[in-house]
Amino acid sequence: MSERVLMKGNEAFGEAAIRGGCRYYVGYPITPQNELTEFMSREMTKRGGKFVQAESELASINMAYGIAAAGGNVFVSSASPGIALMQEGLSFICSAELPLVALNVSRGGPGIGGIQPGQADYNQVTRGGGNGDYHIPVFAPASIQESIDILYDAFSLADEWRNPIMILADGMIGQMMEPVTLPEPKAPISEDEIAVRKPWALSGTKKGHRSVVKSLRMQPNDLEKHVEKLFEKYRQAEKELVKYDSDRIEDAEVVFVSFGTTARIVSEVIDMLAEDGIKAGLIRPISLWPFPEEAFSKVNPKTKVVISAELNMGQMMTDVKAAVCGRFPVRLINRTGGIIPTSLEIYERAKKILGEYK
Repeated sequence: MSERVLMKGNEAFGEAAIRGGCRYYVGYPITPQNELTEFMSREMTKRGGKFVQAESELASINMAYGIAAAGGNVFVSSASPGIALMQEGLSFICSAELPLVALNVSRGGPGIGGIQPGQADYNQVTRGGGNGDYHIPVFAPASIQESIDILYDAFSLADEWRNPIMILADGMIGQMMEPVTLPEPKAPISEDEIAVRKPWALSGTKKGHRSVVKSLRMQPNDLEKHVEKLFEKYRQAEKELVKYDSDRIEDAEVVFVSFGTTARIVSEVIDMLAEDGIKAGLIRPISLWPFPEEAFSKVNPKTKVVISAELNMGQMMTDVKAAVCGRFPVRLINRTGGIIPTSLEIYERAKKILGEYK
C-alpha cells in the first residue's frame, strides 16, 4: 500500500528525487530551499547516493555537468539568484545533450531580492539566461504532491530527451506542508547498465567504443547542423511535453491563466465569482515551456477577457497574448516583491476589470 505522509515541500522534493532515480546531488545553500540541501546531505549517503556541497552555484552546475557526462543521474537545486549563476552551465549541458534535473524554488527579485515566494523567474527559465539557441522543458507544480509526481518522472524524462529538465516551484511550495503519497523507489542504475543504456556517456572502456562529450564546434557548418538537430528535438518536445489543467473555460465570461500556487488562489476566486452569477474559468499551465497554447483554442468565443494572474510584473503575458492570438483582450492581476494576494483581492480586481467589458 502506498504511504500517506505529511511532508514539507523542500523535503518532499528530495524524497521524490531519490525515489525517482537520483544518485548524485550537487548544491549550495540558499533560501527558500535550504531544507532540501540539508535533507539530501543526510539521505543521499544513507541510500547509496553521493552528496556534494559545492563552494558556489557556478561550481555546482559544472560539477553536475561532469557527473551527467559520465552517465550519472544528477540533481541540482537552488533559488532564483543561484539558478541565474547556473545559466552558462545549463547552456553547455543542453549543447552537449546531457540529462540533468534542476529545481528552482523561486523567490522575489531582481538581484538578491528577498526570501519571500515569487514567480519572477518565468522569463529566466522559459527563455534561458545562457548563450545560444537552446530550450529546457520547464514544469511548474501547484502542490507538493504534483511536485513529487513531476520530480519522480523527471530523471527518466531527462534521459529520454538527453536534455536538462527544470522544475519551477515557488517558495510557498518549498515551505508549506501537505499530506502526500510517495511512489515506490526505482531501482538504481549500475555502472554496467550505464554503458548499455547511455552509450554516449564517458563510462570507460567496457562498452568497446570511445565516447566524446563536447560543446565546442569550431566549424560553422558543423555548429549549424548541431543546432538544427537540437531544434528537431525541441519541436518534438513541443508536441509531446505540453501539460496543463483547465476548469470551466467552455462557457466562461472571464478566463484566468495562472501557474503554481497562485493558481490555487485563483481556483477559490472562480468559486467566489460563481456565487455572484459570473462564469469564470482557469487555464493552469503545468509545462511553462512548451507553453500550452492548445488550451486556449477551447476558450468560449464569447469570453469577455482573459486575465493573467502572476507573482511578477506580467512575465507570462507574452505567452498568453501569443496563445490568445488577438481573440480576447488580455489583462493582468499581479503582486510582486514577495507579496501574495488574497483570494478577496483578486476577486475585487477581477470584478473591476469585468466592469470595463460590459
